[in-house]
Amino acid sequence: MKAIQRALLAALLLCACSPASAQAVAAATQPFAEIAIYPEREAFATVLSLNDSRIAAEVSARILEIPVEVGQVVERGAVLVRLDGADFELAVRQAEAALEAVRARARLARSQLERARALVEQGFVSSEALNQRESEARAAAADVRANEAALASARRSLDKSVVRAPFRAIVRERLANVGEIASPGTQLLRVLDASRIEVSAQVQSEDAAELPHVKQITFVDQAGVQYPLRLVRVVPALDPRERSQEARLRFAGKAALPGSAGRLLWKTRRAHVPAAFIVRRDGQLGVFVAEGGKARFVPLPEAQEGRPAAVSLPAQTRIVTDGRLQLRPGDSIGVQGAGR
Repeated sequence: MKAIQRALLAALLLCACSPASAQAVAAATQPFAEIAIYPEREAFATVLSLNDSRIAAEVSARILEIPVEVGQVVERGAVLVRLDGADFELAVRQAEAALEAVRARARLARSQLERARALVEQGFVSSEALNQRESEARAAAADVRANEAALASARRSLDKSVVRAPFRAIVRERLANVGEIASPGTQLLRVLDASRIEVSAQVQSEDAAELPHVKQITFVDQAGVQYPLRLVRVVPALDPRERSQEARLRFAGKAALPGSAGRLLWKTRRAHVPAAFIVRRDGQLGVFVAEGGKARFVPLPEAQEGRPAAVSLPAQTRIVTDGRLQLRPGDSIGVQGAGR
């Protein structure tokens, strides 16, 4: 009886040690290029006007009229506010009269100078008298220039009594009322530049490095309307609180309204392996690839549970798609199925 038991034990040991017991793990593989995905990235974004301006008076005068309403869009040069310009009109007339007077004196001084030069040649006028005439002519010419400047200043003050839009503008707020006295610096209106609009978004550093190479970027507002964008710049500085970088973009076509909030969307250029093919081995997340009939585990340090992970692998690398759960690094694999 003991002899039979020893024979059975020996047979079991032989079976355990035979090559047939170390069977290859059945698995299916696919080239990385066939399963790679390019996830969509997003960031919170806001539509901004480059000029959010508070228009102020430049002269002292009573406000006569504010012919624009809040929410109105006006073209560049349109009248925003009219101030009482009567005093400035009077100043212009006075400056015009003073200029005409000095011009008359200047003409007389030039005439006297020319006569004095003729008389000097004939010996009837001394050189001292000629010098005096020349001095009078130069003084008269200087008076003309001074009065021309005074007239230009008076006209400029008159022009400032009519406040005009510095750009195509959206009227956002009235800051003054008809009948009030405005002085230099008094805020009259708040306007937004309707022609220079950008989108601002805070993006992570790795996304900031990739954005300049992305072909298609879209802004989606809260209503779901999509607007194509083009990148203008990525600010080369980190936000100290968010540890992110600001990206500035402009609309490629129709623009969203200033103040709109939404999302910046784009597809990453980095190939990712789907989350379904990522497994954990020895505390690390990664994927199995088939090389020479063996399973090699490729760790993915940036991978997160349940999310696709960026992978830098050649396009033809065979990723184990089925049978990966039973694999250990170095296992022999028997490739099966259509995905081999």
